[in-house]
Amino acid sequence: MIDRTGLMVILSSPSGAGKSTLARRLMEWDAGLRFSVSATTRAPRPGEVDGVDYHFTSRAGFEQMVADGQMLEHAEVFGNLYGSPRGPVEQAMLAGRDTLFDVDWQGGQQIRASALGRHVVSIFVLPPSLPELERRLRGRGQDSDAVIAGRMEKSRSEISHWAEYDYVLVNDDLDETEARMRAILTAERLRRDRQSGLGGFVRALMAEEA
Repeated sequence: MIDRTGLMVILSSPSGAGKSTLARRLMEWDAGLRFSVSATTRAPRPGEVDGVDYHFTSRAGFEQMVADGQMLEHAEVFGNLYGSPRGPVEQAMLAGRDTLFDVDWQGGQQIRASALGRHVVSIFVLPPSLPELERRLRGRGQDSDAVIAGRMEKSRSEISHWAEYDYVLVNDDLDETEARMRAILTAERLRRDRQSGLGGFVRALMAEEA
């Protein structure tokens, strides 16, 4: 097998479009695909494990990583900082392993603009319709009418950034959408410029005697 450089796979969608389910299915399909473990300044919750659920760090430590260019993306949410450390992702890429990012359009912009941005494959997942999206959100039975209304308003903002992504999939059938995602990853992994060992293989091939 020819060596290749790992990918950074960005998945974005409005809440309720099926992104989390599709991400789980992709990782079940390919055990080598792993989520990027985010860093955060918030305190661990009961049962959370450092390095597994999050990389827990101080605000000073987090801000120093940002200053040193060691965060691929970061944001402040309700007074706590969250971000994607560059080091583990870079190590995975050099080993030919792909990393999955579950981020919004703002996080996706930052990752694409980072030093590793040329290795990004970005996929945006759309719902088949806004009424169907609302039906899915209500079907969870977790949120009040006011929260759902807020999620629907945020969804419109998220969807407006669809054209910034490499691929856009309408999730009207979960199995079909998963199959399309698999096809995207398979094709992207086979791109000539991602196969780091291809040049050496071809040189050895040309040196062979018939």
